[in-house]
Amino acid sequence: MASASTSKYNSHSLENESIKRSSRDGVNQDLTEAVPRLPGETLITDKEVIYICPFNGPIKGRVYITNYRLYLRSLETDSALILDVPLGVISRIEKMGGATSRGENSYGLDITCKDMRNLRFALKQEGHSRRDMFEILTRYAFPLAHSLPLFAFLNEEKFNVDGWTVYNPVEEYRRQGLPNHHWRITFINKCYELCDTYPALLVVPYRASDDDLRRVATFRSRNRIPVLSWIHPENKTVIVRCSQPLVGMSGKRNKDDEKYLDVIRETNKQISKLTIYDARPSVNAVANKATGGGYESDDAYHNAELFFLDIHNIHVMRESLKKVKDIVYPNVEESHWLSSLESTHWLEHIKRIGHGDKNHTDADRSPIFLQFIDCVWQMSKQFPTAFEFNEQFLITILDHLYSCRFGTFLFNCESARERQKVTERTVSLWSLINSNKEKFKNPFYTKEINRVLYPVASMRHLELWVNYYIRWNPRIKQQQPNPVEQRYMELLALRDEYIKRLEELQLANSAKLSDPPTSPSSPSQMMPHVQTHF
Repeated sequence: MASASTSKYNSHSLENESIKRSSRDGVNQDLTEAVPRLPGETLITDKEVIYICPFNGPIKGRVYITNYRLYLRSLETDSALILDVPLGVISRIEKMGGATSRGENSYGLDITCKDMRNLRFALKQEGHSRRDMFEILTRYAFPLAHSLPLFAFLNEEKFNVDGWTVYNPVEEYRRQGLPNHHWRITFINKCYELCDTYPALLVVPYRASDDDLRRVATFRSRNRIPVLSWIHPENKTVIVRCSQPLVGMSGKRNKDDEKYLDVIRETNKQISKLTIYDARPSVNAVANKATGGGYESDDAYHNAELFFLDIHNIHVMRESLKKVKDIVYPNVEESHWLSSLESTHWLEHIKRIGHGDKNHTDADRSPIFLQFIDCVWQMSKQFPTAFEFNEQFLITILDHLYSCRFGTFLFNCESARERQKVTERTVSLWSLINSNKEKFKNPFYTKEINRVLYPVASMRHLELWVNYYIRWNPRIKQQQPNPVEQRYMELLALRDEYIKRLEELQLANSAKLSDPPTSPSSPSQMMPHVQTHF
C-alpha cells in the first residue's frame, strides 16, 4: 500500500493543539505528527491501550483513531511496533470482558478484520475508556449505519493521473473489434431500466432487436440477459454472461430466450453447439428450481451443451477462507501445516463486499474477488514472463478493495455508482497506481503476440499465497523488504540504464553517419564502431 501523506489538515479540535502532551509513560507525542494522515483525514481521538500482540504478548501503546484509520504506535522503548489499519478493513468490533473481569488484560475490545488480522486491545475499566473507543470505532468503521460519508468521499488526495479515464466502454469494445457484422452495441440500458445491475452499454447479437432483449429479460433472473463480455480477436469465439433462466418446478420454457441463444450460436459458423458453463454444482441448480430458478435443459435448448463447474456457493467459500485465516493467524504450526492447509479446501476452490455497513452480515459477503486475484497470482507464478504487473500490484488492489480510500470498489453496480456520482466525488485507485507504474511492473515481462497460456490446475501445482495470507506473521515480516521485490527494482533500474545507454549509442552512431565523408586512410575507418555490454 502506498505510504500516506503526512500533511496536516487541521479540521478537528484535537489537531489544533500545537503543544506537545506528555503521556503517562513520559513519552512526548506531538498530536499533529504522531499519525500519518491523508489530505481530508482528521484525527478523532487517541487513547492509551495495551495491544495484545498474538506474536510478542502485551505491548503498551497509544492508539489514534481518524476518520480513515486506526493507528497504533508502541510506547515501549524496546518495541518499534506500528499498526496501520484502514477502518474499512474492520468487519466486526466486540467488547471483551465485563465489569467483574479480574484477569490481566481481560477487559477491552476484539476487532476482526477482512485482511486476515484479528486485533485485541486491553483498556482500563475506569473512565468509560472502552465505551468511548467502542462507540467511536463503530461510528467511523461503519459510517453508513450512522449517516456518515465513506472516507472516499472526504479524501482530498491529488494525483497527476486521473484514474477514472482508464476505462471507457466504447473504446474497450472498439479495441476488441466491436461492433461488427455479428455484434452490435445497444443503449437499451442507458437509464438502467432493463437491468439495474448491468452497465449502460451492452453488446448483443446484431440480429436481436431491443424488443427481443426485453422479452428475453423476463425469463432471466434479475433481467440479466446474455450479453457479450469478450471476443477472440481471430476466430471470433465469444464469452457471454447471464443469470439463470426462470424455469421453476414446472419446467417453464420461453421461446424468445431459446431463439436468442440460438442466434448467439449462429454468430460463429465454426461451432455446431453452444457450450453453457453453469458455475454451480448440479445439485444446487436443481434445488434452485424450487425458488423459481433453474438451468437450460436439453429439451428446450437443443443446440446447446450444459456443463456444471461444481463451484460451491458463497457460504462454503467463506467458511473455507475462515479456516485459512485460522491456520495462518496468529501462528503457523509448521508440524501440521500441510494437513491444516489441506483441510481448508481453499486451494481446491481456486481450481459481496459490504463497505461501511455493520448490518452487512457475513452471510452476504463472499471472497469471490479475492479468489479471482488469487487465481491471477497462481497464473503469474506459473508464467512469470507473461504478466506486465507484479505481485505488489495484486496486493495493492486487495488492500484497497476494503480500505474505502478510493471510490473504485464502492457499491455493487454501475447504476449505484452513477447515482452517488462516484467518479466526480472520489479518487480512483488507478490514479494511485498509474502515478507510480514502475513500482508495479514485472521486470521479467516479455511481450508475446497470440501466446495462449495453459495453466496447470492440479493441487500439486498450486501454492498458498504466503506474501498475502501470512504477511502479518513476524517470521514473514522479518524477510522484508521482500528480496524478490528488491531484485525487481534492481532489474528495472538496470534495464532502464541499458536502454538509455543503447539510445545514446544509437544517437551517436546516427550523428556519425550523417557527418560529411572524409578521405579515410583505410577502408576500416569507414565503418562505425558501436559497442554495447549486451
